[in-house]
Amino acid sequence: MKSHARVVVVGGGVVGVSTLYHLVKKGWSDVVLIERKELTSGSTWHAAGLLPLFNMSYSVGQIHKYSVNLYGRLEEETGQHVGLRQVSNIRLARTKDRWDEYMYYAGVAETIGVKLNVLTPEQVKEVWPLCETDGLLGAIQHPDDGYVQPADLTQAFAKGARAGGAEIYRYTTVTAITQKPNGEWVVSTDKGDITCEHVVSATGNFARKTGEMVGLDVPVIPVEHQYIVTEPHPAIVARQKAGLPEMGVLRESDSSWYMREENGGLLLGPYEVGAPCCYVDAPTDDSEYELFQEDLERLEPHIETAIARVPAFGEVGVKKVYNGAIAYTPDGSPIIGPAWDLKNFWLNEGHSFGVTAAGGAGWQLAEWIVEGEPSIDMMGVDPRRFGPYASRGYLKTKNEEAYANVFTVHYPDEERPAGRPLKQAPCYDRMKALGAVFGTVYGWERPNWFAPKDLALTEADLQSPDVLLNHNHSPALADGRIVEKYSFRRSNYFEHVGNECRHVHEKVGLLDMSAFAKCLISGPGAAQWLDRILANRIPKKIGRIGLCHLLTKQGGVRSEFTVYKTGPQSFYLVSAGAFERHDHDTLQKLLPADGSVRMVPITTAYGVLVLAGPRSRDVLRKLTDADLSNKAFPWLSGQRISVGHAVADVLRVNFVGELGYELHHPVEMQNALFDAIMAAGEEFDIRPFGIRAMDSMRLEKSYRLIPRELSIEYSALESGLERFVRLDKEYFLGKQGLLDWHERGFTWGFVTLEVHGVTDADARGNEAIYRNGELVGRATSGGYGWRVGKSLALAMVRQDLVEPGAEFDIKILGKLHKATVVPESPFDPENEALRA
Repeated sequence: MKSHARVVVVGGGVVGVSTLYHLVKKGWSDVVLIERKELTSGSTWHAAGLLPLFNMSYSVGQIHKYSVNLYGRLEEETGQHVGLRQVSNIRLARTKDRWDEYMYYAGVAETIGVKLNVLTPEQVKEVWPLCETDGLLGAIQHPDDGYVQPADLTQAFAKGARAGGAEIYRYTTVTAITQKPNGEWVVSTDKGDITCEHVVSATGNFARKTGEMVGLDVPVIPVEHQYIVTEPHPAIVARQKAGLPEMGVLRESDSSWYMREENGGLLLGPYEVGAPCCYVDAPTDDSEYELFQEDLERLEPHIETAIARVPAFGEVGVKKVYNGAIAYTPDGSPIIGPAWDLKNFWLNEGHSFGVTAAGGAGWQLAEWIVEGEPSIDMMGVDPRRFGPYASRGYLKTKNEEAYANVFTVHYPDEERPAGRPLKQAPCYDRMKALGAVFGTVYGWERPNWFAPKDLALTEADLQSPDVLLNHNHSPALADGRIVEKYSFRRSNYFEHVGNECRHVHEKVGLLDMSAFAKCLISGPGAAQWLDRILANRIPKKIGRIGLCHLLTKQGGVRSEFTVYKTGPQSFYLVSAGAFERHDHDTLQKLLPADGSVRMVPITTAYGVLVLAGPRSRDVLRKLTDADLSNKAFPWLSGQRISVGHAVADVLRVNFVGELGYELHHPVEMQNALFDAIMAAGEEFDIRPFGIRAMDSMRLEKSYRLIPRELSIEYSALESGLERFVRLDKEYFLGKQGLLDWHERGFTWGFVTLEVHGVTDADARGNEAIYRNGELVGRATSGGYGWRVGKSLALAMVRQDLVEPGAEFDIKILGKLHKATVVPESPFDPENEALRA
């Protein structure tokens, strides 16, 4: 066995071997893979091998698309049979909400280049003659979808990797992974040590055990998944003898199962409620080709609906029931990318659709390792999207929930209840008493909107469909009321969010933003370091604030920070709460090695309350003796002042475009501060508002978000950040890459669109945009602007089409609407309200 290599991949399932293959394809031949038993002996061997292209995640959708395209070429390249059968996939719809989901997904598919057909019930019958079509509204079909033989696919990857110089060591057990002072890794095995530059963990069911070796609490726990294989059916055997094409993979989403042909019979795979987590502490050391005892009782409702939809399924005996482990994460998407707190340790774990994702995951991780960046936006699968709150108990609850929700309608505003509430700001109960309907981000509870005290939805309001998966509303409140119906359209909360927006605009509102990620940067080298890594100039005067972006080396946008200078060499940085671990890990890994800069995360030490609206100064003036005049306290400045009995760093910034302040305060003072603000604001009719109102108002200001309008896939200048990118600086991280990108020519340009003719469904992001029938861009965000009275969308369109007044068509839930480019910041373009 080699003693040195550039990369060691741990894990010989399809994901690990694909990673090895793609490293070789990137030109790194000095790479090895270590597998404790035989290749594919974990979850790969019992996988059904399906290739579902359908995915609402932009990141996962791109990964799956690449995989399916690759598998067709891999057999030709390696000469190794992979068993690819592109028989298509048909997803049935029985409800209007399901159809809306499919029409929304159609925009995702078109903008990432995935083929999609829309079928009538009659056309479903033509391609799947054994399927009964009663009750169907229609279906969507992926013609390139199908299935593959997982073990054969893995061997093809292995053959391709070996041909490029990679080595694979089977029946070799990793016993320890340690990092040397110089940053090199030592992977210890029962057959010797290998010193390497990079380690990739692709260990599937062993992910948590591998993580423990390096001090990581990897947010992966497997869940049991069962599927049933029947004996041959005469009708299917007859079709085969007649040379008829194989029927595609059939998915009745509303009954939570998939079905396909298998050796003249049928294979049924349900996703049921109650499937338990397994291997919580990893499999045993001798685990190999392992299955669990089947539990058909859990599957009965799904079996019944399968027989009703495909009577042939009930006409043959059961040949085999497989019950094996599939790795899961709390949101059901894999974790692909760098581990936090460790240099050159990479994770390719948590793959619930590992066969489908393997090709794309290996491709992007190899790009990341070799080039320093992936080539597509990977925020949706970045391992750092979860934080230390994702404990083992949390994972068990959330992963089982994710499994049970594989086929549920993925509403854009859905908030799943398991494992909540977990992280609560002190004002949580106060907000709850005021009618807060909570959502969650990075484990934090945040008010999405506020429901009137008498609001309660009835069964008639909800119109729950008569299908197995009919959950279309938020969890009941403590008093039993259901107050929110989920929808792809304007739902029942629409008018209440509008009331919040109008109230902030006309009077004053209070918003809890304690989930913001926060850290202190200090030390003799702090100012110089920040100026070198951020594209904007950092504030030079104490008390000044700047909006600064951290770019990739190619010139895309990685992170966005509010930078507040608190002392000669001290700064307070604030970024999106959802990306706390991502942003802080990125900063940590960029710190100079000489100790001249210190970074201290303080997210949980400080709360944030946002006071916004034309009367916000009047409220604050009652609570402080500080001079709040424009001259003494201008926009984009901050001061530490007494507010009531509390103290706060008050920053004159906000994300809603009104006169307002962010009050960053010691978290233990939050309730005293909250009560003082509400009491002082009573005469001005102060009311709380939520994240959805904030999002509506940020659209009216054309404010960008990561990873929507700001992404590694778009240059900072394509995203319209000219004001925040100081190309006159001698150096900043990504400057040369941005200049090179500009020299090559930009592809995209940021625009704000007014969408015409909207009645009940606004854009939400991912909708396709056309000019004269040609696809020319995609919406990145959308919604209704209550202050301007218009349906709005933010979008990236082809660079040569970016001009004021340009007209496009945007497809929202299958319907085309005219859309016109309007000047940036439709509300208050001169920022008069912010500067008031």
